Amino acid sequence: MISIENLKVEFGATPLFEGVSYIINPKDRIALVGKNGAGKSTMLKILAGLQQPTDGTVSMPKGISVCYLPQVMKLADSRTVREETELAFAHISEQKALIDRLAAELAERTDYESEGYHELIDRFTRENERFQIIGGANYHAEMEQTLCGLGFSRDDFDRPTSEFSGGWRMRIELAKLLLQHPDVLLLDEPTNHLDIESIQWLEEFLARNGKAVVLVSHDRAFINNVTNRTIEITCGTIHDYKVKYDEYVVLRRERREQQLRAYENQQKEIADITDFIERFRYKPTKAIQVQSRIKQLEKMVPVVIDEEDRSTLRLKFRPAQRSGNYPVICEDVAKSYNHLVFKDATLTIHRGEKVAFVGKNGEGKTTLVKCIMGEIPFDGKLTIGHNVEIGYFAQNQAQLLDENLTVFETIDRVAVGDIRLKIRDILGAFMFGGEASDKKVKVLSGGERSRLAMIKLLLESVNLLILDEPTNHLDMRSKDVLKEAIREFDGTVIIVSHDREFLDGLVTKVYEFGGGKVKEHLGGIYDFLQSKRIDSLDSLGAKPQSLSSAPSAQKIEPKASSGAMDYAARKEQAKQQRKAQKRVEECEKKVAKIEAELKELEEWMATPSGAANPALFEQYGKLKETLSQAEAEWEEAMMALEE
Repeated sequence: MISIENLKVEFGATPLFEGVSYIINPKDRIALVGKNGAGKSTMLKILAGLQQPTDGTVSMPKGISVCYLPQVMKLADSRTVREETELAFAHISEQKALIDRLAAELAERTDYESEGYHELIDRFTRENERFQIIGGANYHAEMEQTLCGLGFSRDDFDRPTSEFSGGWRMRIELAKLLLQHPDVLLLDEPTNHLDIESIQWLEEFLARNGKAVVLVSHDRAFINNVTNRTIEITCGTIHDYKVKYDEYVVLRRERREQQLRAYENQQKEIADITDFIERFRYKPTKAIQVQSRIKQLEKMVPVVIDEEDRSTLRLKFRPAQRSGNYPVICEDVAKSYNHLVFKDATLTIHRGEKVAFVGKNGEGKTTLVKCIMGEIPFDGKLTIGHNVEIGYFAQNQAQLLDENLTVFETIDRVAVGDIRLKIRDILGAFMFGGEASDKKVKVLSGGERSRLAMIKLLLESVNLLILDEPTNHLDMRSKDVLKEAIREFDGTVIIVSHDREFLDGLVTKVYEFGGGKVKEHLGGIYDFLQSKRIDSLDSLGAKPQSLSSAPSAQKIEPKASSGAMDYAARKEQAKQQRKAQKRVEECEKKVAKIEAELKELEEWMATPSGAANPALFEQYGKLKETLSQAEAEWEEAMMALEE
């Protein structure tokens, strides 16, 4: 469908990548992976036609539609949520205007027996049928379903977009793209502004969509559930794996081991050749052999090893004094602004516990964190335990860094003991390797500052960690480093996050925020998700309720790590059911199309010219046979769906 041939991109004299060739097929769901700066976002921009490569071509058939969601975009504020989203249906509005114009013309005509009048009726019928086919009658329902899936309530539809944060407006842009049903959907970090429930909805939407998707994401669970192909950009080229992310990780490790062995063998060969040259360089009898070895060295292509995987780097938090048994106790805590955020929040966090705050955006997760930090007033009683030293990572944490220091100096000032010897390695694990460690803080992007603030927090002496969306600007290897450090941390941790993969195996208790309440769920994140699915399916075929409206889940004792496997099995079962349903719908459309063609043929055959045309009767007979086959396929699909 889209062919990329010998693509090359240069910034200055250094190529970002070159000689890149691959094909995007109609049903490919591709994850673009690689370290930050490898060129993933650049690749998406080239595919979207927003950036021209230095060399190479991107070819696609005429009529292919491509939609692109960047990480950052300029958003309009002059419409309501409904009006902004309806821009995705401009083609339907144009078709509706055409039908209205034809209807008005028919109403004015009185020459009912004329050929022109009948041609106008035929055109009106065709255009009206096309209007139905492109979804003109039910696009409002589809629009509402998509907005609700992405976390909006129906009360939000008529609110101006200017009332929403940048994250919520990005959801509107995502909804507009999804509703256009493009042939190729390009998504750059689509989950950064979504909560867990909305991410799950997006996963299911993309699985049902059946069109091509190319995405960049650091959410491992999301790309594993959505994609079926992984393209890694590394060392200025690509490696194409026809597998999902987890399988790619295994294959990549094997490839790197092969590269290391080849590199070691080549280095040994180079050493042997160099040694020969040095020993016999000045012996006339060996001059020919020496020159041959020199040419052999010049022709040798160096074995390139993929970028170092630093996920095995182990970090430990600095030891801190032991806190009291109950670092945080909330009793009937409530908070309101112009509206109620939550009330009667009662919870006790024990020393050493690692808990997650989850729920839709705007339901009070960060608000309760600010109450714990003493940054905002609240109602009720909130007690911070004895000897509690809090380390807090918030989205504005990056703004508190000294802009005149370099990246290395920022970390060097808080590092103590043996960790000082590993500062370069730590910075490299968080994407500040090489010259990047000498950059001034003031020239760093927002994401880079957030990562630097996270490293700084890792090296401070605390016994209560509060992390608000800590993984938004981390790649997968950096998240692994952070996750392992938190797992080995002997203090208490509160994590506000929508990243299921990051929370899995890390937290043992989940607090759900929604509907003005805070509910406690014992167990890991997949235990929580499993309980929500079970509780919300009151009857077969019922739609899962939102986190805020679902009934309270029963408390589940912490289990082994089977939660993710059970969850994956249910998702696979749901996937097969959607596949069968889609097959039935395709068969129904096929039958309807053939019936419409038969009806049109019958009308032609009823005319004098049609009755005298034997080819029409032959075509009619073939269509009847095709209809019988299509109806048989529909019956088979229905039986498969019922099973």
